[in-house]
Amino acid sequence: MLLAINSDNPQKRLIKKTVEILRDGGIIVYPTDTVYGLGCDLFNKRGIEKIYEIKRRSMKQPFSFICADLKDISNYAIVSNYAYKTMRRMLPGPYTFILEATRLVPKILLTKRKTVGIRVPDNEICLSIVRELGNPIISTSVTTGNEILSDPAEIEKKYGRAVDLVIDGGILATEKSSVVSLVNDVPEIIRMGKGDVSLFQ
Repeated sequence: MLLAINSDNPQKRLIKKTVEILRDGGIIVYPTDTVYGLGCDLFNKRGIEKIYEIKRRSMKQPFSFICADLKDISNYAIVSNYAYKTMRRMLPGPYTFILEATRLVPKILLTKRKTVGIRVPDNEICLSIVRELGNPIISTSVTTGNEILSDPAEIEKKYGRAVDLVIDGGILATEKSSVVSLVNDVPEIIRMGKGDVSLFQ
């Protein structure tokens, strides 16, 4: 199902409809401030396993997830003063921050080092979904082979049968987020992407 949602002012009833799908164990495709994300409720283990299948990805490569704001992040990650100040300056924005996980994070999403990747995108649609749901959603880019898909109609054709909902938030760019580790307060650039990382160089 393809559902057009206004990216500046998301319609409440459509956000509620999306959240109902997530609460029922559904998988959705949604816009972020970088690329389209493939996701489900953070606490839906079967949904997470299905996303691994769709992406043909090894379980040794955990997915990141989207939080509503900085306060929300502190439920799922250990946030030092340094990490808090850094993220407050850069979020919402096109960054994935790697932090040590708290016990709330499902094991399926932890790296060997017990870290997690967390995003707060500058996109009102996905933030509205997370706020309405009350907990984070999984975030992994929608791709075919190595190509990032940016057109929701194309995504619906390719993934329509594998997912429960594709949200049309317009055509997006095809640049992923910058990934920065803040573990032990030692910033490390893991991937250069859309976000400016000059602060960490």
